Order: sequence, then structure tokens, then C-alpha cells
Amino acid sequence: MTLSPVTTDQAPQPLGHYQQGIRAAGLVHVSGQLPIRPGEAPGCVPRAFPEQATLVVQNFLAIVAAAGGRREDVVKVTAYIVGVENWPAFNTAFSALFGEHRPARSVVPVPELHHGYLIELDGVAIDKSAPPRR
Repeated sequence: MTLSPVTTDQAPQPLGHYQQGIRAAGLVHVSGQLPIRPGEAPGCVPRAFPEQATLVVQNFLAIVAAAGGRREDVVKVTAYIVGVENWPAFNTAFSALFGEHRPARSVVPVPELHHGYLIELDGVAIDKSAPPRR
């Protein structure tokens, strides 16, 4: 199996030893995204949770787009949120950006995240560039 990286300047660059995304076996696996604007230093601008939720979904979808995909190609998303009280705001941002498409989804409340952010998002999308499987 061949693994190939997916990269874009439309999402934050990795903060560690990983790729923004990886193509493998007909899927695009998107690494955990934080609510950082592309080119912005991590943790430099505190934001309210609703803005963080919108930004993190936009970053995630930018990586899917860099792989040639659309939001409708997203199969599974996992969101890690600080504070279960933020769940409704996440759901609002998520549904606004995904529209009618409803991928499988998990939301995991956590006590804290790196750099003080309140949400991280990772997931899997169909790789439209992969040859069809028989």
C-alpha cells in the first residue's frame, strides 16, 4: 500500500511530526486540526468557542479539498471539545459547514487541549483520486 501526503497552505501547517493528511487505501485521513488560521502562530489569538468551532471545521475541509474532495466525501469525523457545554455550539458550526451531508461523527469531551484551544477535529474522507476498487 502506498501512502502519500496531502498538504495545503489553506490550513495550518503541522505543529509536530505528522502530515496534514495522508492518502491510503482509497481514503484520506486528516490529522487533528486546531482552530488556527493558516500562517498564524499557535495560541496567539484567543477566540470564543463558536469561532474556534467554525475555524477548525474550515481547516479540516481545506485539507479534504486539497486532496480533491468535497464535504460530501467526508465519511467520519471525531471532535475533541473542552467542556461538554460547548457541544451545542459545535453542532451549530458543524451543521452550518456540512449542510445536508451528515458523516458519521463522534464528539469526545476532554479536560484540555494543546495551546489552550477548546476544540480539535480529525477524520476520514473518500479519496476521489484513487482508482475504483473491485
